[in-house]
Amino acid sequence: MEQEIIERIEGVVGKEGYSVEPAVLYTYGFDASIFHHTPDIVVQPRTTEQVSEIMKIATEYKIPVVPRGSGTGLCGAAVPIKGGIVLAMQRMNKVKRVSVADLWVDVEAGCIYNDLNAELAKYGFFFPPSPGSAEACQIGGMVATNASGMRAVKYGATRDFVLGLTFVKADGEIVRCGTRTIKDASGYQLARLMCGSEGTLGVITEVTLKLTTKPKKSASCLCGFDTVEDAGRCISAIIAKPLIPASCELMDSVSITAVNKARGNPLPDCGALCIVEVDGETDEVVDRDIKIVEEVARSVGAISVTPTKDKDLIAKWTDARKSVMTSLSALKPGCSSVSLADDMGVPVSQVPKAVKAFQEIADKYRVTIATYGHASDGNLHTKMVIDPTDKDEWDRGVAAVDEIFDVCIELGGTVTGEHGVGISKAPNYMKERASELSSIRAIKKAMDPDNILNPGKADQWVGPILGSLRYPCKEYM
Repeated sequence: MEQEIIERIEGVVGKEGYSVEPAVLYTYGFDASIFHHTPDIVVQPRTTEQVSEIMKIATEYKIPVVPRGSGTGLCGAAVPIKGGIVLAMQRMNKVKRVSVADLWVDVEAGCIYNDLNAELAKYGFFFPPSPGSAEACQIGGMVATNASGMRAVKYGATRDFVLGLTFVKADGEIVRCGTRTIKDASGYQLARLMCGSEGTLGVITEVTLKLTTKPKKSASCLCGFDTVEDAGRCISAIIAKPLIPASCELMDSVSITAVNKARGNPLPDCGALCIVEVDGETDEVVDRDIKIVEEVARSVGAISVTPTKDKDLIAKWTDARKSVMTSLSALKPGCSSVSLADDMGVPVSQVPKAVKAFQEIADKYRVTIATYGHASDGNLHTKMVIDPTDKDEWDRGVAAVDEIFDVCIELGGTVTGEHGVGISKAPNYMKERASELSSIRAIKKAMDPDNILNPGKADQWVGPILGSLRYPCKEYM
């Protein structure tokens, strides 16, 4: 990057507000996906006004800008694939105001999810989406990807809590959109449009979130099954009862084996598990609902049913479920867990068909696939365990991915439930959203005419996804 541009950026954020050190640049070339590309400069603003000034410089010189939270995304959305500026938001991390009487909180984009909930807990409220990266992910990144997690089936995803937000356009204009009211019927919902935009339409700097009360009571039930299809039928049957659990997590045998190997056997050895949580305001409500879960699980063939209110045991189960992705890398020597087909959604009633199809596809392409996820809202995760140095394994993995996504679309689902599109979902996203692409591209052109905001991602991706990998496969590095 030219020294003149660096000096202008320094004039906005100061000497401590940016870096061009090679080690720093290399580090900010990653997120949690399979991709890597080094940016030209990392900028860490402290205010919306600083973001505005940086965007004016970027527009003047036509420099790509990639907004970045904590880099916990799994699809490559925060990887600066075209170089340029990484706009890292971690210094904008304040909870600015909590208005309990009005049911909202104002928070800066760089605030950590768990830090926000620690503050809200003082008032008896919480922000429910509960992503797996809760201890690290930032609110701005959650909005940009419409993130969610275990509790989405009952409480909704991030978009369902966004009342308003502040963002900076490509030309530096600061826009405040939405409201601080629970209801809003005023024309185009720009705040909702920004949810899931992955930094392609503007840089989110502040967010107004709706509050909801934290339930006082909860219980969980660990249900074991011989097959993952039986576990899927259990989930559908619980929803159809009708009962909307606080969460319902699915793990197949590959996931269970990996977690038990890596973490000292915290789970029963079986074909599949469901971990079902119910919550409410009273013990009577929770006791009633957990009994329904037990009855449904047994009716569809559960081989073990373990209900509990023991918080330590529940935490052990939850920790085991959250550890699947990292545990999978311990499954086979020399192999790694990689995010290819990672985060699809299907109608809840189609979960049994989906997981059966995933197993058949894994067998067809001779790849190890773990299926797990937030199955009560149809959101399934599949991680592949491959030798990251082996081109053939990557190629077979991507072929399997394409078929997995085709199955999901055929079942009435989507290629991404909560992780966004980025790079790894881009070809299949365009297949799924083919009839919408002209409208999507018109919006992008109107808001970012020079295409400097996170260029090359989602509908702009061209070609296969295997390239710029952070793994030591020389053909795809």
